[in-house]
Amino acid sequence: MKPYYVKDLKVDEINRIEDYYLVKNADIRDGNQGKRHLYLTLADATGDVQAVKWSLNADEVERYSRMKTGMIIRFAGRCKEFKGAKQIVLDNIGNLINPEKMERADYYKSAPEESEKMYDFIMDRIRMMEDEELKELCLSFYEENRERLMYYPAAMSNHHAEYGGLLYHVKRMMMMGERACEVYTNLNRDLLIAGVAIHDIEKLNEINSDEFGVVPDYTLEGKMLGHLVMGVAAIHDRCEELGIDREKALMLEHMAISHHYEPEFGSPRKPLFPEAEMLHYLDMVDAKMFDMEDALANVEPGGFSEKVFTLDNRRLYKRTF
Repeated sequence: MKPYYVKDLKVDEINRIEDYYLVKNADIRDGNQGKRHLYLTLADATGDVQAVKWSLNADEVERYSRMKTGMIIRFAGRCKEFKGAKQIVLDNIGNLINPEKMERADYYKSAPEESEKMYDFIMDRIRMMEDEELKELCLSFYEENRERLMYYPAAMSNHHAEYGGLLYHVKRMMMMGERACEVYTNLNRDLLIAGVAIHDIEKLNEINSDEFGVVPDYTLEGKMLGHLVMGVAAIHDRCEELGIDREKALMLEHMAISHHYEPEFGSPRKPLFPEAEMLHYLDMVDAKMFDMEDALANVEPGGFSEKVFTLDNRRLYKRTF
């Protein structure tokens, strides 16, 4: 068992921590007076923590420049507080470890449900569709991408950036969508569920994920276009291939391009029909609930979290009851 899980880290500038952590991000930056520093995001299955190694010598610059996302490092350091958040100041970094030699469950954050069960849930809901064209479309995307869906996260960082995170995001949105249709009876269930199923499907091609759900970078297409534009193109081509009614295809394309709502978040059009509007709010609610749950996971009852960037830098309170 790991001696210092991220969730258990306490600010302690005297006693030294020695452990193995996963590298999620590594960056060597220039400092004052010609000095160079190593900034890291380290992680295990319980969360992330920022780390820094000050004043690298030439040999360290050369060595750490080879450090990549997905590596596991052995280190020694002390946990301090910096701007209201925990930070590990590294004394030294030992060997870079082959991840295959470590226990995945210790180092890689995963969705709280098994990928196979989440995939089966989603497929069951798709098969329940009465609209045969929408059913065929969604099944085609999920059947051909089954292997990658088992481990793919929904993001490089922030909400659902974990093993199986994309399936977890879609499953919870589907559960909420079904209940929304019970309340707002004007909604077309099949159209909404289809929109949920495929609104983020091009994240499979927007981000590069390894088999542990860790993302070192975006793909070239992801950087140049993003999953919204990629999604519109993929839906358009698949609908033409399957001979799907053009109005249905256009509505799904619109749902893909509008679900981020605002231009600054990538959507050039706001939702123009009820199912598209609902898709946006299902997406937002699930993302925010995930970030809140994640931020509060390691907080003692009655305490406040660190600032959460994705929630307008709010510090969240954890209730005692």
